[in-house]
Amino acid sequence: MTFRTLMLAGAAAMALCGPAMAQVKIGFITTLSTPAGYLGEDARDGFKLAVDQEGGKLGGVPVEVIVEDDKLKPADGKQIAEKFLQSDKIKLFSGIIFSNVAGAVVPGILEAGGIYVSPNAGPSNFAGKGCNANYYVTSWQNDNLHESAGALAKKLGYKKMVLLAPNYQAGKDAIAGFKRLYGGEVIEEIYTALDQTDFSAEMAKIRAAKPDAVFQFHPGGQGIAFLKQWQQAGLKDQIPMVVAAPSLEQKIAAAVGDAAVGVAATTHWNTDLPNAQNKAFVEAFRKKYNRDPTVYASQGYDAALLIGAALKATGGKLDEKPFREAMLKADAKLVRGDFKFGTNQHPIQDWYEVKAVKGADGKVTLQTVGKVVEKLQDSYAKDCKL
Repeated sequence: MTFRTLMLAGAAAMALCGPAMAQVKIGFITTLSTPAGYLGEDARDGFKLAVDQEGGKLGGVPVEVIVEDDKLKPADGKQIAEKFLQSDKIKLFSGIIFSNVAGAVVPGILEAGGIYVSPNAGPSNFAGKGCNANYYVTSWQNDNLHESAGALAKKLGYKKMVLLAPNYQAGKDAIAGFKRLYGGEVIEEIYTALDQTDFSAEMAKIRAAKPDAVFQFHPGGQGIAFLKQWQQAGLKDQIPMVVAAPSLEQKIAAAVGDAAVGVAATTHWNTDLPNAQNKAFVEAFRKKYNRDPTVYASQGYDAALLIGAALKATGGKLDEKPFREAMLKADAKLVRGDFKFGTNQHPIQDWYEVKAVKGADGKVTLQTVGKVVEKLQDSYAKDCKL
């Protein structure tokens, strides 16, 4: 057979099979450096695991995930997004961990006609009147996870509390959300710096206030530092603590050990959730990366599954209306279990109580106790007109 005959045969085969599906580029802007870098690493690795499991595809559509580190700097995130939009012609974005970075990056993406699917940050200003048809949050609305912690504090009977969070959008949303379902007396609200690692002054204030319990929101390295200093200050055995997932997830529990034992926490996902999808995900993540997934890894994975379901329905096209219709169907089995989008394209989902326990091997892990709130929707959805 001649070379020309082979070419013709190949062309005929392609005609029978149809043209090759175009590859979709996904711009993944996330935090990979600073003490909070592991949050972005886990979100990235969870997302890429879903792509790898499909052989480089999502929903049967070939994808290329282009990852850049925003260094937890809004200006850096904005610069990366502009490059992705202008030079790389990327239309579909994900990855941002911190709300201050999202606040600088997301508006530019949306104004340029891009689509943003958040695997973590869910600031309140994009959930209500500022909602957008091309903006989806697959993780949580910032207030919601802390509302669940407020509900748990109320259930545990704490009447007077001190609340702490970093002084940025997610920190403000955290305290607002906690108070919404707590209902008890807030003795004091303390706002810390986003890069703070020494909390001795705040702990002196807490000791003097003598609350029934403390709520604090400090993700990543900040959360590790806070819990270690809490124990060192002798407050662990004096004042109970209630937190949401970012302040006590798998990596924090492993890093602080005994300091985590006794802390009451809430989450929408844990390694021990019994559904089949979660069991398979945890096993696959451990096998591929040789470590336990955190909540951020689960959110990266779920975001990829939801994007894949939408790409499958649209044949890889990113036109707003069909992509949106497919996303809002939430036609994917997520590792957290039941999930659907609210009218503002943020999650409606269940929240669980978890506790840190020390095993016979000396390792501290998180065990699910039971549900705290079912099918929780954020309070901003009523103001979104889409």
